[in-house]
Amino acid sequence: MYNQNYKEDMIYATKLNRWLLKPIGIWPKTVETSLIEIILSRMINLFCILFISFFFFAAVLYLIVDVQDVQVRLSKVGSLTFCVMTLTKYSLLIIHEKDIRYCLNYMENDWKNVKRIEERQIMIEYVDFSRRLILVSAAFAFGGVIIYRVTIPLFSPKILVGNLSFKPLAYPISKVIMDTRQSPTNEIMICLQCFVGLVMSAITVGCCSMLTVSTMHACSQLKILMSYLNYLITGRSDENNNVEERLSYWVQRHVRILSFISFIKQFLQNISLIEVLGCTLNMCMLEYYLIMGLKNDSLFHMITYTILIISFAYNVFIFCYVGEILSNECRKVADVTYMIDWYRFEGRKGLILILIIAVSSSSSHRLTAGKFIELSISSFGVLVKTSFAYLNMLRTLTS
Repeated sequence: MYNQNYKEDMIYATKLNRWLLKPIGIWPKTVETSLIEIILSRMINLFCILFISFFFFAAVLYLIVDVQDVQVRLSKVGSLTFCVMTLTKYSLLIIHEKDIRYCLNYMENDWKNVKRIEERQIMIEYVDFSRRLILVSAAFAFGGVIIYRVTIPLFSPKILVGNLSFKPLAYPISKVIMDTRQSPTNEIMICLQCFVGLVMSAITVGCCSMLTVSTMHACSQLKILMSYLNYLITGRSDENNNVEERLSYWVQRHVRILSFISFIKQFLQNISLIEVLGCTLNMCMLEYYLIMGLKNDSLFHMITYTILIISFAYNVFIFCYVGEILSNECRKVADVTYMIDWYRFEGRKGLILILIIAVSSSSSHRLTAGKFIELSISSFGVLVKTSFAYLNMLRTLTS
């Protein structure tokens, strides 16, 4: 074991993931996990699913039974879509709990086997970068919840119906289920919806954090691997090995990293698909609300819609951005391999570098959303354009 402080490094690398996922019962179990903790975690899973499902179906019933106006129904489509995508992502996280455990174990082994200070420094740099991305995502997500579910209900004027006055709910509830116009039912539902909103934001940012941390870890390993190429022919002064041993070690490590990247693709492709498509649809709906509300809604509502649009756009951007970084790092391996003094290899040993360059240049290592949307900066531009295209179609159909 080379890194004696690997446990502290691992805790630092995954601290934000733990803060986001453990309170909602997603953090994977270990041998040391007690039976009480397992039961508590499953109860949290059940309660989260029940609460989100309750408010979703109550709002759907409200739109079907209590409302006839098309514009009012459209005004709630965005929030219901977000509810569905969050519930689906949460279910996938529960199903893939073992995959999360495998991902964390893989990262812990890499931290444990760090040989040199410069290798640890590279990994720390990528961890710091991923933490900054996650913190910005959390700021937008939780900030949007506070504004949409807390500030707007509290500061919106009360609605008067007969002798009743009540605050509007972010997720309206049908009178078939309960009358939320009465006090204290109205206040209780506002508080519960705020709590559910925080849970939904934790799920959203938690998915983003898993993709970001795991992908940046893979990038750090690729960068460390590229640093080994500088010593592939001459070797290091503190190591006593030959070219064959160095080449064998390099190839084995490269294959291990590529297998981890393939695992990330398989593990997160469905979550990425839901996030990308859901956020694109929500951006479209929010843009529609923003345009339609310019005449009637207050400035505060306009600011809220703008912040939520930025939040959804940033989530899509993170997924596409980390996918772009990973693709670039994979291609850099091919470039760096070609730039070493490969002509100094004895005999035909240098021919193996051709295979390394071909594998590193392959597009099969790129992250995708559902195997048909490549996560890249160009894809982000296409998705933003798609949201505006849907907006124009929606305006045409409702005008």
